[in-house]
Amino acid sequence: MNLDLFIEKVLNEAQKEGIQAAEIYLSSQDSFRAMCVQGQIANYTVNDTRGLSLRGLYNGKMGYAATEAFDEEAVGQLVNAVRESAELTEDEDIQEIYQGDAEYPQVNNYRSDLDAVPEQRKLQLIQDVEKKALAMDERIVALNYNMVSTTSQETRIVNRIVNNNEAKGLDLRYRDNMAVCFVSATAKEGDRVSTGTGFKVTRDFSEMDAEAIAREAVDEALFMLKAGPVPSGNYRAIIHARCMPDLLGVFAGVFSAESAQKGLSLMAGKEGEMVASEAVSLMDDPLLPGGLASQPFDAEGVASKTKAVIEKGKLTTLLHNLKTARKAGVKTTGNAAKQGYAGAVTVSPTNFYIAPGEKSLEQLMQDMGDGLVITEVSGLHAGANFISGDFSLIAQGYTVKDGKKDAPVEQITMAGNFFQLLKNIRAVGNDLTFPGSAIGSPSVDVGEIAVAGK
Repeated sequence: MNLDLFIEKVLNEAQKEGIQAAEIYLSSQDSFRAMCVQGQIANYTVNDTRGLSLRGLYNGKMGYAATEAFDEEAVGQLVNAVRESAELTEDEDIQEIYQGDAEYPQVNNYRSDLDAVPEQRKLQLIQDVEKKALAMDERIVALNYNMVSTTSQETRIVNRIVNNNEAKGLDLRYRDNMAVCFVSATAKEGDRVSTGTGFKVTRDFSEMDAEAIAREAVDEALFMLKAGPVPSGNYRAIIHARCMPDLLGVFAGVFSAESAQKGLSLMAGKEGEMVASEAVSLMDDPLLPGGLASQPFDAEGVASKTKAVIEKGKLTTLLHNLKTARKAGVKTTGNAAKQGYAGAVTVSPTNFYIAPGEKSLEQLMQDMGDGLVITEVSGLHAGANFISGDFSLIAQGYTVKDGKKDAPVEQITMAGNFFQLLKNIRAVGNDLTFPGSAIGSPSVDVGEIAVAGK
């Protein structure tokens, strides 16, 4: 059945069956992914998926249903499932279907030429990355991970709200696409083995430079060959722009009003208070040009807007959807999200990052003098407590001596508390980086941290 006709039939049937406010959320995605192992293409997958969810208010309760079928039979099944879901829900919070905003921002993150890139060109990229990496140094013995992927997706929200026999609603669409290449190189010298990574995320495939991606991974792998632990103690430290987003990502949920209202965030009720140093401004920016999570509207059809969650150390807002905003007596921040078309509406950040400062990483190191730069952490989910903010993470990086990069470091554990770390930040660099996700940060001088080493 024609998609527009199907949507119209579903909304008409929902209204006929007493669902006075109904919304369709449509998601379609084309994806490509492949790996290269010893010159051979592996794990080659191409997917084309399309799904639709219907949610609606029936007797004051919100019901959900979803389908991947777009035929006459699915129309009735969706509407009946929404009614049954609403009757069974125990959620007493008031919910709503959004009537729309007067204006929506323009976000252009779709490149038709990216969708037109031939598959052979994508495969050639990772073959070239492997070939170039192995030729750069005889100590590079393998690429243990070498992947390219592209995704192209469209989101559409159509709803209908009936008041006094008058039907209102919205019909919104947004498309975007992107390409990712990620590689991990292994270096070996004697009994020593180390790894390094390189990546590129872009919407312009011509920016995929096999030489540069390979070089990034190789240089890190070779540098880390002579890495070892430092003595245990407290160290002046900078968390690198490639690493700080990982730490921020683990604790991003504490800035969700949904978490706060469930008693799962120490940020609850702290709007207007200083929760970080004045050097810190934490942004949620769905309008960031080129951002991986840029979007003109959220999952409820609310127009997107840029906001400072923390401004010069002060918590200005938590992130809200319509439900949490109503509960808190504030306006939504436009951060409604869905995990796939069939998911319930939750709260999530978009392009979420610490705003950059003015100093380069080199200047931050000069100001620090002696200390550590942490470039990578692992064990984030096991070693970080979302509620308390405490973390104890395996880390690596390098020492800084007299303001200059010195010796590689590994096999250390970095421990601290995320909320205290925010307050301890002395300076923020200008090297804002989004390492493969929509959560980013520049390099950050975090003052002093506790390190367990040798």
